[in-house]
Amino acid sequence: MAEIIDATDATFQAEVLDSSLPVIVDFWAEWCGPCKQIAPVLKDLAEQYEGRIKIVKVDIDSSPRVPGEYGVRAVPTVLAFQDGQVVQQLQGARPKGDFVEMAEKLV
Repeated sequence: MAEIIDATDATFQAEVLDSSLPVIVDFWAEWCGPCKQIAPVLKDLAEQYEGRIKIVKVDIDSSPRVPGEYGVRAVPTVLAFQDGQVVQQLQGARPKGDFVEMAEKLV
């Protein structure tokens, strides 16, 4: 079963920017309802694209530095990274198709 990795300010560089795979990062918070709505979608993506895309979650409350660096002002914000660069961004609870489309652009 594919794993969603929890990254922090301390591990973001290694997990996301230095990753050999493209990475989809979910900036979320425990108190965020829409974040909970998209969680199962991201879990599906982690399984569907296992070995081809890495799915990472960053809790903005426990790791505020990285979201600040990327201008995250609302959650959920989902960023797609390729070779350490942001290539796409989605905000809010979106249809599953939007996330699948994001993933397809990365593979």
